[in-house]
Formats: sequence, structure tokens, C-alpha cells
Amino acid sequence: MMNSTYVSYFTLSAYFDTGVFKYLIFMIVMLLYLLIVGSNLLLIVVICMNRSLHEPMYLFLCSLFVNELFGSTGLFPFLLVQILSDIHTVSAPLCFLQIYCLHSYVNIEFYNLAVMSYDRYLAICCPLQYNTRMTFNKVTMLIAVTWSIPCFVILLLLSLSSSLQLCGNIIEKVYCDNYSIVKLACDDTSVNNIYGLIATSLTIVCPLILIFYTYMKIFRVCFSGCKQTRQKAVSTCTPHLASLLNFSCGACFEVLQSRFNMNNLPNTLRIVLSLYWLTCQPVFNPLLYGLNMSKIRIVCKSLVFAKM
Repeated sequence: MMNSTYVSYFTLSAYFDTGVFKYLIFMIVMLLYLLIVGSNLLLIVVICMNRSLHEPMYLFLCSLFVNELFGSTGLFPFLLVQILSDIHTVSAPLCFLQIYCLHSYVNIEFYNLAVMSYDRYLAICCPLQYNTRMTFNKVTMLIAVTWSIPCFVILLLLSLSSSLQLCGNIIEKVYCDNYSIVKLACDDTSVNNIYGLIATSLTIVCPLILIFYTYMKIFRVCFSGCKQTRQKAVSTCTPHLASLLNFSCGACFEVLQSRFNMNNLPNTLRIVLSLYWLTCQPVFNPLLYGLNMSKIRIVCKSLVFAKM
């Protein structure tokens, strides 16, 4: 029996030898990371520097883009190092740090999407009361809740995982994952499993219930309202729904792969599926919102042409 305090490193067994192609893979991943950092950082600067975009919807978007940077930074530098490395090991403290960053990112993403759906619900269903109900103080409070609750919940989750007695140190992924650590435990993990269910309910199920409720209200108003109301709902809700579906589908892929035996799938496909929800969303959101939101497009064009 091996206590977790004596596990100094974990081995990531999902990596395989790609020969000279590892340099090509490294360049592709590097370019993807630079695209994510550049696009999200550009939109954050655009929203922060232009007072015309200091509205609740854009402030929530800014929080979303900051989270994309946070999650990407927790994954991509680690991936780049591992791609070039011949020995795919990671120290225990760094592994738990990555788990904290990635799990916090995922839960903050769901909270962000939930408060954005609530904002759209007020704008479409209660337009006359929107300015009085969505005040700056309320926006600040919602963003604070969006970040504080997931970070606290994941901190407690990791405190339970780090105290487990482990019988191995091999993680069958290309990055560190809490469930993979729990599967290595020698002793009873019922407390971890119960808290995991509670954490999932607080950070994923509750936001999804809020999103479902707000969209039921929005669809009811759309079907009973005029053409102008329907057009407004479609233009403002389509990017949000697309982002939600993209992230939720990626999460489903990851849950299915983690909980069930997927050894019959090719190793490359398993790696792509496990990375999809962590890599696609940070690329998808800036393009989706940046191209769809007319105010953001106008400000970006003015910045680009002003420098030419």
C-alpha cells in the first residue's frame, strides 16, 4: 500500500511515440494556443477599453473570455512540454495544480453560461425592467459568484483526493484528472464519490437547470410575441446556445470515456475526445461571439483600421 504523500510523480500513459512528427504536433498545438490567447485577449481588451460595451451582456462575455484564458493556460503549456518530452511524467503537486485549474475552468464555464442565459431572459422577457433588475452591483455579484463557488468546491474536492492512499501512479490520459486519481485509491472512496455527486450538482446540474428554465421562458415569449421579438431572441440567444451545446457535448464525451471502457477505440481518437471540450471551446467562443455581436465587430474594425 502506497500513501499519496509518498507519490512524488504520476505517469501519463496515454502518450505514444510519434517519432519526428512530435515536432509537427508541437507546432500545431502551439499555433492553436497562440490563436486562443490572441483572440480571447483581443476581445477582453476591446470590451474593457470601450465604454459603449460596458453593458451586462458584454461584461459576462468578458468573464467568459477570461475563463477561456485561465483554462487554456492550465492545459496547453503542460501539453507542449509533454509532447516534446520522452518521459511523460508529472510531479504530484503540479498534477494536482492542473486538476484544480481544469476542473475550476469547466465549472466556471457552466456558471458563466448560466448567468448569461439569465441575462438574456431578463432582456427578452422583462425588457422594461431590465435596467432596474440587472444593475452594475448585481452584475458584479453574479460574476463573483460565478468564480468563487466553483473554485471553492474544487478546492474541497482536491483536499479529499490528495488525502487518499494510492496503489499506483499511472494516469491513462494526456493530462491530470481527478477521477483518474480516485481510481488509483487503495482505500474506500465513498466519501469522495458522495462529495463528487454534491459538487457536480452544485456546479453543473444547478446551472443547467437554470439555463433550461430561462430558455423555456424565452421560447414561450418568442412563440407568443411579434416578429421583432423573435428576431431579437434569435440574434442574442443563438451564440449562447451554440456555445452551450458545444461544451455540453464535449463534457458528455469526456464523462463517457472516463466512466466506461473505451479501449476498443483507437488511442488517437480517445486523446482527441478527451481534449475536445478543453481545446475547442476557447477557440469557438471568441469566433462565435466576435463575429456575431455587431457592437464587438464594429469596435474591432475601428481598432484595426485606425492602426492602418
